[in-house]
Amino acid sequence: MSNNVIFNLTVCIIGIIIFLIHAVNLFFKKGKRKDEKCLFDFLVFTIVHFSTYLVFSLVKTVYTSNAYVIVFYTVFYVMNNIEVLLLLRYMLNYVDLETKTINVISVINISLFVVFIILDIVNIFTGIFFSAENGQYLRSDTMIISQGYQLIIFAIVLLVTAFNKKLVIREKAAFSAYCLLPFAAIIIQNVFKGYAIAYASIIFAVEILFFFLNVQKTIALLNEEEKNKEAQIKLMLSQIQPHFIYNSLSAISTLITIDPEKAQEALDDFTEYLRHNLSSLTETRLILFKDEMKHVRTYVSLEKLRFNDRINVVYDVKTEDFCVPPLCIQPIVENAIKHGILKKLEGGTLYIKTYETSGEYVVEIIDDGVGFNIEDVNFGENKHIGLNNIKYRIDTMCHGSISINSRQGEGTKVVVKFAK
Repeated sequence: MSNNVIFNLTVCIIGIIIFLIHAVNLFFKKGKRKDEKCLFDFLVFTIVHFSTYLVFSLVKTVYTSNAYVIVFYTVFYVMNNIEVLLLLRYMLNYVDLETKTINVISVINISLFVVFIILDIVNIFTGIFFSAENGQYLRSDTMIISQGYQLIIFAIVLLVTAFNKKLVIREKAAFSAYCLLPFAAIIIQNVFKGYAIAYASIIFAVEILFFFLNVQKTIALLNEEEKNKEAQIKLMLSQIQPHFIYNSLSAISTLITIDPEKAQEALDDFTEYLRHNLSSLTETRLILFKDEMKHVRTYVSLEKLRFNDRINVVYDVKTEDFCVPPLCIQPIVENAIKHGILKKLEGGTLYIKTYETSGEYVVEIIDDGVGFNIEDVNFGENKHIGLNNIKYRIDTMCHGSISINSRQGEGTKVVVKFAK
């Protein structure tokens, strides 16, 4: 086996392996973008393209008839055009263009593609692009015309990407590399005849496309998603914080006329609480559970000052060395007291338990209040936005969950789990 055949086989095998890895990663990726679906199709076809050339290189060492050479080179001409067609499709889905512009480019693309496919087929009978003699591929003087479709589409890609203000230099360079590298390789290939340098250049061009475009765009979108999540979390916290502060001050206000001394004690406690914990109220990152419990104990103590023996609280905290979103337990405790225990004339008892399992930290908030029929409640309604906010933050920030179990006349149990 000659050196050039070994080189060509090696290039094809390396290309197939690289493209297959990228294609498999895209195939199993959840929530693929439209441009990623087009990139997947492009990669799969490129694998087929390289595999065909690999088979051709092997078979060519045995079969050298003119008919065989003409058929296979015709297949490659067609496949080159299809690959460029898929590249343009990927570009149109990657770049943000007006619908009218996309439609015009698509019409030009399909028209040219059909014309040049017909010319490739006509070549079999006329030899206008290439012919074969003694099993050898021979280019005709008009062979450059066969590259017309590719040249025009590459020119469109270069123009569209170069003048698109929404693309950064990295993105423009990636599309330019795929358009220019193969042609530079063809010039070199004329010096080193028989070596598939053009196919080697395609590997580099596709890698640049994949990493400069797809990977970088994925990273950019993930960063943007994180910023959006943080903004949404801040919005949710802004809804919860005033609610907590208002109710605490409301309790103190009620005590002023009932018991001024207790009101002063409660106000001192609340002032100290705000002084030490205001940073936690505005924190969008995780905080220690023991700090969250300070919010809980402060709220409970204020409500107990207001309602005296109608509220009993039992703490069974076996673990608190884990992190939680700020203000994720206190609102649940508040709901248990206001909508459960205080709905009963005689009041009731609230149990707050924490423990850990092999894979989770668990917090249970249990009350023996009035309870409710859980089937009658639509938690998607706006009036449950506080609970939905908490669920979202626990899921987003801790990969945790909330489950609610309640029976009318018996009470409610809320179980919050945080992944380790």
